[in-house]
Amino acid sequence: MIKTIDFTTEITKEREIYVKLPDDVPAGPTRFLIFLMSSEQTPLNTLGDLLRSEFFGMWKTRPDITEAVDYARQLRQQAWSRSQ
Repeated sequence: MIKTIDFTTEITKEREIYVKLPDDVPAGPTRFLIFLMSSEQTPLNTLGDLLRSEFFGMWKTRPDITEAVDYARQLRQQAWSRSQ
């Protein structure tokens, strides 16, 4: 099971955080991935946020990419062939 829980907390001076998980999270061994985001940053929540982000169009000035769709297809094919 993968469950995303979004919460805001304070990091103590000892670099600790305390988390109370919802009741529907089962007890037992688990793995946590923690992504730290500065309080000044806001997550990308919508397509509009993504379009306004630094990620959209970041390759537009690359002279070696003339057709984005073909380039993306080529990258996918290379990735797929490596995974086999």
